[in-house]
Amino acid sequence: MKKKTDMPLVYSCSGCSSAAQTANTIAIKMDRADIAEMSCIAGVGGDVKPLVRTAKSGRDIIALDGCPLACTKHILARHDLEAKHHFVLTQFNVPKKNGVDPDPVLTEKVYNEIVDQLIVPTH
Repeated sequence: MKKKTDMPLVYSCSGCSSAAQTANTIAIKMDRADIAEMSCIAGVGGDVKPLVRTAKSGRDIIALDGCPLACTKHILARHDLEAKHHFVLTQFNVPKKNGVDPDPVLTEKVYNEIVDQLIVPTH
């Protein structure tokens, strides 16, 4: 099993819409599957020193945004960081609806599509 520090970092939007919560769920799934280590984008945006240090550690970054507002991407840019992989879930036909929970079937489908687009070593 790889050490977390050898993996890319994954950051996600986690706003109130179904698209945002889908992004958050996918990031958590990536963390639990040891595809990437999830870190806190709110902490990076809030200039929390240890979290900014992690973001600036030189590891590849995967950014997941629920919608074209791209909050995750913009927070990283505040610290002169750019994701190696940036995904906007509305481009995967994930609807942005307030007050609606994410669709678990759609979440799994988009998770698989994103993982397939990443170059992930098998060992």
